[in-house]
Amino acid sequence: MSTSSSVDRPLQPGDRAPNVVLNAISREGKIALDDFRGRSPLLIGLFRGLHCPFCRRHVAAMAQLKPALREKGVECLAVVNTPVERARLYFRYHPAPDLIAASDPERASHRAFGLREVGMETVMAIRIHLPGELPEPMDVMAMYEFLNKKEGYEITGADQQAMASGQGQLVGQFLIDRAGIVRWNFTEVLEDGLNTFRAPNPEELMSAASEVAH
Repeated sequence: MSTSSSVDRPLQPGDRAPNVVLNAISREGKIALDDFRGRSPLLIGLFRGLHCPFCRRHVAAMAQLKPALREKGVECLAVVNTPVERARLYFRYHPAPDLIAASDPERASHRAFGLREVGMETVMAIRIHLPGELPEPMDVMAMYEFLNKKEGYEITGADQQAMASGQGQLVGQFLIDRAGIVRWNFTEVLEDGLNTFRAPNPEELMSAASEVAH
């Protein structure tokens, strides 16, 4: 749930971040973006559900960067569209120590940050090229099925529900300063080829984090 409504474009540097209140995965209770305001800068990653192989990788990459970001005083919050109990089960078997995570099956946070949804026709028209990972260019659903099977991720009813409702949800990451202002962002581009599902450049992110930390 969220105290903010949707905006029609991804938030840009200089925009004020909304307050979003979500169910915590890493502990009981709620997490609100206002909890960080005045206390520390925040990198928030708004991902699809854990059924998405690339979103699992984005979460893992965020967990890997967390110690370096923490040195600069920046907190990290990973938001997934997976229902909270299912997400807790996943993190029990794939721990991400110290990474704060929250569940948002309704995708309220994505709308509040201006991350739009695209139609399934648009999604299914894309062919993903991942040499070394996929045997051939695949559509999104075939790629999900192939990589989930390869990585041993079992799709549950909760995952199927998330997949049915949010397949065309774009993802992004936003670096917010102590005052609640967006200072850097990275948003997904849906297009044929290699750029779809790519993650932000770690050096660019760390450079932005250094500026926010001052």
